[in-house]
Amino acid sequence: MSTGRPDISPPAATSLVERLRAVHLQMLDAVLTGDGLAAVADLAAEAAGGPVVIVVPRLGVAAASAGGEPALNGVRRYIGEHGRGRVAPVPSEIVAEVPIASGDERIGGVVLLQPGRPEPEAVEFLHLAAVAALTEVAVEEAREEVEENVRGSFLEELRERPDAIDATDVVRRASRLGCDLSAGAVVLCAELTAERPRHVVAMIASEYAGALAQHIEGGVAGRVYALLPAVGDQTATVTAARTLAGRLQRHGVVALSSFYGDPGELGRAIQEAELVLEVLQRGDGLGGPIQEDIGTGTYRLLFRVLASHPEEVRSFYEDTVAAIVRYDDQYRTDLVQTLEAYLEHNCNMNATAAAIYAHRHTVAYRLERVKELSGLDPMQTEDRERLGLGLKAYRIIAPGLPR
Repeated sequence: MSTGRPDISPPAATSLVERLRAVHLQMLDAVLTGDGLAAVADLAAEAAGGPVVIVVPRLGVAAASAGGEPALNGVRRYIGEHGRGRVAPVPSEIVAEVPIASGDERIGGVVLLQPGRPEPEAVEFLHLAAVAALTEVAVEEAREEVEENVRGSFLEELRERPDAIDATDVVRRASRLGCDLSAGAVVLCAELTAERPRHVVAMIASEYAGALAQHIEGGVAGRVYALLPAVGDQTATVTAARTLAGRLQRHGVVALSSFYGDPGELGRAIQEAELVLEVLQRGDGLGGPIQEDIGTGTYRLLFRVLASHPEEVRSFYEDTVAAIVRYDDQYRTDLVQTLEAYLEHNCNMNATAAAIYAHRHTVAYRLERVKELSGLDPMQTEDRERLGLGLKAYRIIAPGLPR
C-alpha cells in the first residue's frame, strides 16, 4: 500500500518515536494541504498494518483506507450511535478503536479493522489519526466561520443598503459564496420558533441547490434569510421556493418575496420578504383571508410597490378605505368586515348576510355607510375594484398603522 509520501518504515525511521513523529507530520500535512481524512486513514493504515476507518459525524465525514470500504457503513452507524450516547454492539471487523474527543464530547472515532494488529504500537498510530481528525474539525469550523461572516456581511449590506450594491457586484460577491444570482432570485425570510437555526440553514443548503442562507440572532431563535437563485424560468423558481418554504414551516413562520430578475434589486426583494413575514405574523389578528391569499398576484404587486414606494400604497389606502377603518375603530362597528364579506360572496346580499350573521337590510345599511365615508360605491364595478384593492393595501400596512 502506498500513499505517495516518503516511506516511514524501518530503516528510514529506526525507532518508534521517530516513526510516530514522521507519521504525525505527514497526517498534519495531509489535513493542512486539503487532502483530508481519506489521506489520514491511508497513513494510519500503512503504519498500523491494517485497514483504518475514520468517522466524524459533526463534519458528515466517513473515510476509509484501502480495504476498509466494505465495513464503512457499519462503522459509521456504530460511531454515530456512540455519539448520541447510545450503547451499540461493536462490529466484528473492529480490532482496535480510539475515540475522537473534544473536551468531554466524543465527536467521532478511528478504528483499525482486521487483519490489523491490536498492539500498543498500532494503537499509537490510531491516536495520531484522532489528533489529525481534530485538526481537520478545527480547520473546517474556522472555514465555516469565515464563510458565515462573509455571507452575513453580504446579506446585511443588501438589507441595510438596498441601493448601494449594483447588479454586477451582487453577482460577483454571491458567486464567491457559491450562489449564482445572474438570472435573479427569490428571497426567503423565516422567523424561527425552534432552537435549531443551524439545522434550518443546512436544510436550505441541502434542499435548494446554490442557495445562500444565513442565520441572524434575535427574537426567540432569530431569523434565517436566504437568497434562492433562479432554477430555470420564473415559474419553476417560484415553485421550488414555495416547496422549500412548505418544508420549513414546522420551524417557524416563513415568507417569500416575488421573483426578482434583476440582481441589483435583491435588496428590495429582502424588504419585500420582511414585509410579507410581518403581515403573516400578525395576520391572524387582522381577520380576513390574508393567510390564504398572501401569494396571489394582487398582494404580490402591492408588496413589491410597498418595498420600493411605500408612500404610494399608504396614499392609496387613504384614498379608499382609511375612513372606513377609522370609523370602525372609533365606533366599534363592522363596516370593513361587511365590505369584505360582500366582495367575497360576489356582491350577493343574502350570502353576505348569512356569512356575517346579520339581516340583509343591515348589510345594505352598512354598505351605504361605506359609500358615504369613502366616496366609493360598492354597487359600482369600478368603485368596487378600488375598494377591494384598498382592503388588500390595508391588510399589508395595518401592522404599521397608528392605534
